[in-house]
This record gives sequence, C-alpha cells and structure tokens, in this order.
Amino acid sequence: MSAETLTLGKAINTGLRKAMENDPKVLVMGEDVGKLGGVFRITDGLQKDFGEERVIDTPLAESGIVGTAIGLALRGYRPVVEIQFDGFVFPAADQIITQLAKMRMRSLGALELPVVIRIPCGGGIGAVEHHSESPEAYFTHTAGLRVVACSNPLDAFTMIQQSITSPDPVIFFEPKRRYWDKAEVDAGADPSGWPAFDAARVVRPGEHATVLAYGPSVKTCLEAAAAAAEDGRSLEVIDLRSLNPLDMDAVADSVTRTGRCVVVHEAPVFNGYGAELAARITERCFYRLEAPVLRVGGFSTPYPPSRLEDHYLPDLDRILDAVDRTFAW
Repeated sequence: MSAETLTLGKAINTGLRKAMENDPKVLVMGEDVGKLGGVFRITDGLQKDFGEERVIDTPLAESGIVGTAIGLALRGYRPVVEIQFDGFVFPAADQIITQLAKMRMRSLGALELPVVIRIPCGGGIGAVEHHSESPEAYFTHTAGLRVVACSNPLDAFTMIQQSITSPDPVIFFEPKRRYWDKAEVDAGADPSGWPAFDAARVVRPGEHATVLAYGPSVKTCLEAAAAAAEDGRSLEVIDLRSLNPLDMDAVADSVTRTGRCVVVHEAPVFNGYGAELAARITERCFYRLEAPVLRVGGFSTPYPPSRLEDHYLPDLDRILDAVDRTFAW
C-alpha cells in the first residue's frame, strides 16, 4: 500500500481500524463513539463496520466507562476508551489512579491491564474550560501508567496501535487543534520499521539551543525555530512523544551539545511537566549548561474564555523571547 495523505484525526481512525482487524479482542467504548463517530469524528464508521458489541456507546459516566474497561481487560479484552474532552477525565481519576495504575504491581505482574484511554487535549479551538485542559502532569505523576502524546499523523497512526498492544495501561493524548493537520502516512508499512513507542524524536536538528515539546506545542516550536533561523539562530526541536517513560538519553544528548534548553507546553508552568524536565536536565547536564532551563507554558489560572486563549497559549513570540533570554546569560 502506498502512502496517502491523512489528517491526524483520520490517522487515529485508520490505526484503530487496523488494530480491530488484527485482534478481535480490541473494543472501542465511550460517549457517542458509535453512531455519531465521536465529537471529533475520530471513530467515524467503526461501529458500522465492527458492530455495536465492539464499538460501544456508553452512558455519560466516565468513572463507569473506565471501571467497565478495567473489568473487560481483566477478562482478556483490550478496551480503547475515549474521553470526550480533556476536562471530563477527572470523574474517572479514581478508577485510573487507584485501580488501573496499581493492579499490575498489586498482583506481582500476574495481571495485565491493556487499557488505552484516549484524551483529546489542549486548547486552540475556541472552547471554554473543561474543553481545553492539559492534564498530563496528573498522569505522568502516577506510577504504573504509560503516558504518550502524538503530534502528527504518522505518530498518531503508529502510536495508537502500539498503545493497544502494550500490556500496560496507556494514557493517549491527542492534540485536538491538530486533528486537521495533514501528512503522508503509509498504512501498509512494516511495523518493525516504526519508531520505538517510548523514543523521542529530533524533528528539526539545530546547534545553538534545544527546544523540548510534545503534542500540540511541537508545531508551534517548529514555527519558532524557522523564525529564529532567519536571525541566525539554529534551534533543535525535540518531540518527546512519550512522557512516561521519558527518553532522557535523547534529551541529554541534545542539551549537552547545545548548552541551552527551553521547554514548551500548554499546561500551566507552575508544577507542570516542564518542571520535571528542567530538574532532570539540570542534574544530568549541569556542567554543560550555559543558561538555566527555561519554561514557556500556560498561566496559573483556569483556562480563559475563547477570546483570550491566544494570550494564554504559548505562541511564537513567547518561545522566541525565552530563547533570547537563554542567550542573555
């Protein structure tokens, strides 16, 4: 099969379809995922082709959805749960944190919990609070969960399938404002050639500073790097892809070479995921750093009304300002 141009949303749909074709134990479940095809139409057509017993429209009860998925996983199924919007995951936090993340260790490895929880994340679509959250730090802090974030159609296609085959529970973050971004995807490529599930990727090589990002922020950072190049600054942009476990070797290799690092994410900076990155980089690369690790992110406020979100979200100017500050040291 030759490569075709897919949106990120369609790439997830195609990946889900292939996973369901390959394994009859794979189920998709969530609010409106069946007849409607999901609020973003990511599961469009799956119920029609696989039936209501494998693509299940659930009640509006996130705790019940995840609890049911845990039970199904214990009986040998591989449920893929959709949370409609990022802010709706919190009613399911008890099931995720106190049950899903703990059972494998509690059973000394005897039980596997192959549950994937898909969460559309981030802002940029003109939605209000509860619909534009970035809750990744809650789950990266929870031992026992894999946490990944796709940023482009190719990763969306491969990583959703890798998540489904993982024996561990996976929190799968999808950047909702990138659902319509397009790229070529070879759906027939040999999976042995796919990038490793937990490996970061250098998406733009550079020499003068490292910029770390994931999910929706990767594209913004690439735009900032292109602008910086016009001023003679070469920024290396790394898409982390896996937030837990973290590919610290790739991060350290880059920062050791460049001596400067800026971390970008949409979540508030205070106690955000970037704080862990900054701490680890400081520990590992201390003698090679030319400046402190700087963070660019959301502010410590609830997500604002849509007319203000452009001021809240990290943009090209804020990223370039942080880069400028790293060179002022």
